[in-house]
Amino acid sequence: MSETKVSEADQGAADAAEPVNALPERLTGFVQALRGHGLRIGPGESVDAASVLAVLGLTDRAYIREGLAAALLRTDGQRAVFDATFDLYFPLGVGTPEAARRSADPGPAGPATAEPVNPVSPVSPVNPADRAVLDDLRERLAEALAADDRAALTRLAGEAVNTLGRYGSGPTAQGWSAYQTLSRLQPETLLARVLAALRAGQPPGFTDRLDADGIRRRIQGFRGLVGTEARRRVAELRGTDQVARRAVAPSTDQVDFLFAGRDQLAELRRTVQPLARKLATRLAARRRKASGGRIDLRRTLRRSLSTGGVPLRPAYRRRRPGRPEIVLLCDVSGSVAGFADFTMLLVQAMRDQFSKVRVFAFVNRTDEVTRLVSAGSADPAALSRRILTEAKVVGFHGNSDYGAALGEFADHYPDALGPRTCVLVLGDARNNGRDPNLPALKRISERARRVYWLNPEQTELWATGDSAAHAYAGLVEMHSCRNARRLGELIARLLPV
Repeated sequence: MSETKVSEADQGAADAAEPVNALPERLTGFVQALRGHGLRIGPGESVDAASVLAVLGLTDRAYIREGLAAALLRTDGQRAVFDATFDLYFPLGVGTPEAARRSADPGPAGPATAEPVNPVSPVSPVNPADRAVLDDLRERLAEALAADDRAALTRLAGEAVNTLGRYGSGPTAQGWSAYQTLSRLQPETLLARVLAALRAGQPPGFTDRLDADGIRRRIQGFRGLVGTEARRRVAELRGTDQVARRAVAPSTDQVDFLFAGRDQLAELRRTVQPLARKLATRLAARRRKASGGRIDLRRTLRRSLSTGGVPLRPAYRRRRPGRPEIVLLCDVSGSVAGFADFTMLLVQAMRDQFSKVRVFAFVNRTDEVTRLVSAGSADPAALSRRILTEAKVVGFHGNSDYGAALGEFADHYPDALGPRTCVLVLGDARNNGRDPNLPALKRISERARRVYWLNPEQTELWATGDSAAHAYAGLVEMHSCRNARRLGELIARLLPV
């Protein structure tokens, strides 16, 4: 039996002719992909999304995007995940972009642009054909950036991925890479050219820096368009569900603390205040509920005399508990510094919910850094650096030593512990093979009201390498806390009221 080969253009036409009755499956897959990224979407929201499509129709993609976002999203932080997933399940096109097909098809006057001799191999500056393709793309990209032409930038992103982003051997592409496309195109190097085009005939002014920042934002937007196009092309090869699961970046509150990059940590710090307000509301609700106390039998019986002896309105012994004291004991070594920084800033932002908040940091020595954390809210990005330089948290070596740090805290700061104190230990419990000093942790747990250990590693890693997590978990309650959402849930549930 002979094998029939279908070109990408023919496949795109077939996909475009997808019957309308396949739309429910596409919408269901879209919702499932969003749920896989941690968005809480129930059956009600799914029904609302279907109603949106029924009302808006399929003629305007922008209306569909905004309508589905209104039906499915509940917080601002979910929008980036929604947009990336939407572009996979409701793409702008299918197959090879039209601009790329036009540039490859010769017209009456010949090809519109040069076609690379071998688009799989890197573009070589010494190859005239490859150099012509790259120069033409860069020239048109500079013009689109200067004009801030969104439609032209979208077309150029598709053409760039098709020309520069394909990898694999043979006539059939094995994938499409945004990184490969951008490393060959290098749009950042067009900044000076675009600024020169904008300032043509104008003297330099004080707005030059603002213009440069605006062009950088346009270039960053173009990079996003290239990433979207590369994901779309890969989804056509390997399946939309798989690409949506693996290639879409998680929302900010789902980013793993241990693997967060600099930009992701900066975004996490910007969520501290909104998350603190939400958690404060939850703690206040728990405090109101806990203040009910037990039933006062004598007052209830006396009150029931007015209702024929039936206790319709029970009376309670009102509790007036004092607000708890919080002590943070944080590992600020490089491996878990981002996790510790975020938690310190979060608890400090919630300080009004507690009678006292004290923060201690350590690498292999322990020092109180409450003052530094209080002042660190003005410059949260520099908090770790200030702690490492201004506090005595490092001894003769720079490796974590939980045993020495716990012992120093128990010996030198007994006044920080009391019957109203809740201690949160933050760290991965990786002790570099040293003595874990379990008696010191036991003394801390005996003096405090509660001790909880929040570990940014997943539970499966607690028994690997130099981790002493299981030894510490035998003395205090230890929880895996890998992202901001999990941290918020633990703080709202564990902290006493």
